[in-house]
Amino acid sequence: MVFTVSLYASLIIFVLGLIYKVYTWLHRQVGFSQERPRLLKRCLSALTGMALTVFSLKLFKLLQAFFLDVLLQRKILKESFLRWVMHMLIFWGFMLLLLMHALGQLITASLFSNYESTLNPYFFLRDLFGLMVLVGVVIAVVRRSLLKVPRLKTNAMDRYAIIILAVIILSGIFLTGLKITSKTEFSNMVDAYAGLWGEEARALESYWVSEQGLVSPELEPPFKENILKQGKRLHQTYCAYCHADAQSSFTSYSFAKALHPVAAALDRAGFVEIFWYIHFLSCFLGLAYLPFSKMLHIFSTPISLLANAVMDEEKSKPENIATRQVIEIDACTHCCTCSLYCSAMMGYEAKLNPYILPSEKMAPLKALAAGKKLDETETKAVLEGVYLCTNCDRCTVVCPSGINLRQLWINAREKLLQQGPAEPLMLSQLSFVRGLNRQRVSDDLYGLPLEKADKAVRRRFEPLLEADRSIDLDQAGSGRVPSLISETTFSYCFGCQNCSTVCPVVANYENPQEALGLLPHQIMCSLGLGLTETAMASKMIWYCLTCYQCQEHCPQNVKVTDILYELKYMAVESMDEKTENEDQAGGLI
Repeated sequence: MVFTVSLYASLIIFVLGLIYKVYTWLHRQVGFSQERPRLLKRCLSALTGMALTVFSLKLFKLLQAFFLDVLLQRKILKESFLRWVMHMLIFWGFMLLLLMHALGQLITASLFSNYESTLNPYFFLRDLFGLMVLVGVVIAVVRRSLLKVPRLKTNAMDRYAIIILAVIILSGIFLTGLKITSKTEFSNMVDAYAGLWGEEARALESYWVSEQGLVSPELEPPFKENILKQGKRLHQTYCAYCHADAQSSFTSYSFAKALHPVAAALDRAGFVEIFWYIHFLSCFLGLAYLPFSKMLHIFSTPISLLANAVMDEEKSKPENIATRQVIEIDACTHCCTCSLYCSAMMGYEAKLNPYILPSEKMAPLKALAAGKKLDETETKAVLEGVYLCTNCDRCTVVCPSGINLRQLWINAREKLLQQGPAEPLMLSQLSFVRGLNRQRVSDDLYGLPLEKADKAVRRRFEPLLEADRSIDLDQAGSGRVPSLISETTFSYCFGCQNCSTVCPVVANYENPQEALGLLPHQIMCSLGLGLTETAMASKMIWYCLTCYQCQEHCPQNVKVTDILYELKYMAVESMDEKTENEDQAGGLI
């Protein structure tokens, strides 16, 4: 009764958890979006997309991904044979145990009329699948603890997954082994199914002691041949129809043989019941918690692999892409393959900020998608991580779960830029990628992070800018000599305005000079006049996409982009110096 109630309670929590997860997939979104699609619209779009896929040529891609990527896990095999063996053992062992044993009464019994968990082949297969998971868990522990794979991080969820699997499998093996040796379990079974007593009961018990691993305080081998024959006949009559030989459960039987010296004492102490509760409680808790833990990836990862196999970033509906990205967060197995191939990993080695690594950014990304706010320290660390991302797409290519990580970083970066503090660390790759994806963001919102970065340093140069407003920067001339620019190629500029003409940022505005302050050719001219501070106060240095169009088209080979680069860093450095001086002055006061 307790078992049945616990099973159905766990199943109800499990099903409700899956329903909740599906709801979050259709409700949440990763990063920034101008228009948040409604739940009903996303649900209808998902159903429509699945129907169109099934009734199109994409079905063949879907089947290919299912067999090669989901069932055979070829992406993992390409990276590491040992990892592939580990994943195959855990994935297949766990799924087969879940379907055949944990849900045996619901699934296996409905498929096979003769199903009994203690009959072969189910008795043997249960042990085999459990051993597969156990070997996979051992490999996982060895990889994380002994092999020291570079940048392979272990978090709380990784430990939970390993521990819960180990507890479930080991407690199951120990429980079956204790049952094999237990005289109490044998007596209860005989009373319930055979009703034997006297010499027949002793003959059956003798056979079980001799052949089935039973430990009896009253009977010790060797036994007479006629008693064993009688016991075998009774076993075949009363026991064999619902109980396979104990040797079929090879791991538990081996454990039972090892327990022989202390088996009687353990039986009297009630260890069978103790391990029964440990095993089934761990199974039920694991099943109930599965939708809310890392183990959910046994469902979400196949969905991610299938979705990415048939979806197109350009043609798929935005609401379906939003749904897929939320699923991808749950699909992450934290295998850290992306971190191993990350082109920004040397930044991690230098700064030791874990959020520079792709695999470590997934946790705060999940929190952001859930609507949670990161604390200031964590926000700055994540900001640095997304800023240093070079958008090389290596992480997406090698991800065994098929996650489009590069697009996740773009979305997360935009949300952090919109909501985060004014950060002047808008490096070239960030600006360039934002420029390439600016059609996803409205004009008024696109400029907000740039305005914040500009204002953060503009206060430093505003007085100098006001003093220099009267100078006509379109007129070339000579003036004060700038002392901070390392390259002097700006002196070759003769004001042809070619750089401003080809600039995609300038082309985006009807009145670019009003929006940007100074255009690229005007910045070169201001440097020629010695007005370095005026150049640094221009919004153009923050809006620059560093596409190098200006530099490539300059007839005088002026390093326009590189100069804008350096102006940006000089502005940041000046702001940092001012902040440091103010802090020191505050300390003196």
